[in-house]
Amino acid sequence: MAEKVTPRSEDYSRWYTDVVQMAELADYAPVKGCMVIRPYGYALWENVQAGLDRRFKETGHQNAYFPLFIPESFIRKEAEHVEGFAPELAVVTHGGGEKLEEPLIVRPTSETIINTMMAKWIRSYRDLPLLLNQWCNVVRWEMRTRLFLRTTEFLWQEGHTAHATAEEAEAEARRMLDVYTDFAVNDAAIPVIPGRKSDTERFAGAVRSYTIEAMMGDKRALQSGTSHFLGQNFARAFGTQYLDRNNELQYVWQTSWGVSTRMIGAIVMVHGDDQGLILPPVLAPIQVVIVPIWRKDAEKEAITAAIADLRGRLTSAGVRVRVDDRDDVSPGFKFNDWEMRGVPLRVEIGPRDLAAGQVTLARRDTGEKFPVPMADLAARVPGLLKDIQASLLRRATEFRDANTHEVSTWGELVEVVADGFARAWWCGSAECEAKIKEETRATTRCIPFEQPGGTGKCVVCGAEAREQAIFARAY
Repeated sequence: MAEKVTPRSEDYSRWYTDVVQMAELADYAPVKGCMVIRPYGYALWENVQAGLDRRFKETGHQNAYFPLFIPESFIRKEAEHVEGFAPELAVVTHGGGEKLEEPLIVRPTSETIINTMMAKWIRSYRDLPLLLNQWCNVVRWEMRTRLFLRTTEFLWQEGHTAHATAEEAEAEARRMLDVYTDFAVNDAAIPVIPGRKSDTERFAGAVRSYTIEAMMGDKRALQSGTSHFLGQNFARAFGTQYLDRNNELQYVWQTSWGVSTRMIGAIVMVHGDDQGLILPPVLAPIQVVIVPIWRKDAEKEAITAAIADLRGRLTSAGVRVRVDDRDDVSPGFKFNDWEMRGVPLRVEIGPRDLAAGQVTLARRDTGEKFPVPMADLAARVPGLLKDIQASLLRRATEFRDANTHEVSTWGELVEVVADGFARAWWCGSAECEAKIKEETRATTRCIPFEQPGGTGKCVVCGAEAREQAIFARAY
């Protein structure tokens, strides 16, 4: 590959953009603030979708689809919601050459329009719980954009559920955060910290917001998924009610939760290196690439036959395989190309390998190369892919833990958030939170579910604190 990736140590932001573009995950669109997701990037997103969608269906959720356009009056019905989203809204005022009677909002999130329909569909306690999810695009007008991490239009899933009691809705919000945690850890190989958002950081219109927070390769935080207990805020605004067992009218209790294409940015930043992407095998569009090496036509024929056999056996073993049979580039170019694209395992086979009845395997995560008998390849590869998956999670976890520090003084907090995660006692006051943000540019990422117990002194004001929080600079 002619172009070189900017080293991470030299310019992390430039490195990230280089990798996303050179690995052909995405490119800038001619529409300001938008991106084009290229086939390789979309294949990665499809695998993210598949991993999440399977989990949603296992927990009883059904997919549906709601309109892209939302009447402006719907957004205005929930006061905190409209205030929170107002600066990000894209508004349609004309259609078919005429001014619209009522402006339409291009979907920033769907709580309002989904509640309108839920109010129509839910009649009695027998209709509950109603567990819905939709895969769609949303639009939030962004001034500063970055591929996958923050764009005006992005893809995501948004779950919306209605329940008979507050306890059921709260349990659902927590359960779906657990689903996100399971996906992040076991599919994306990203260790995350699950916890509660502070009141100032919660979703506009929610009673409580929960989050999974991940550490990127530059030690900054990325909010990687959120789940919200909405209480009855939207139900009251839209009249979403049901008749209970006593034949009395009650408002439903609700949740919403979402993960977006931002997850792809997280995968790039957590695992990538100066050679490009490193993809976790569970999500990699191509898990194994086979690169043939030959100089003479006679060699080519024998190697091609051997590769056809290997490919068939690997595919039968459930492995996603690509054969790079391009004849206009060198094997060295191919090696660099597939390293850039983060393929977990590379299989090299040349005349000497063929003569010895073996192939040479190269691991993307460690760079290690070693011979494997052809007869054993299909049996060995699934285990190697599992090992690479575990290795990536272990490496990311060790990196996060090494760069997370418990602090007890203001000076320590300032020092740590400049280059990592700080865990500190916090009194919960908005004033102390604002001071941290103003003076260090760090924000309250979450109040982790895992707490040490007891009490401590607030890192800012010294008042008694009952919880510790994670503070960090974030994307």
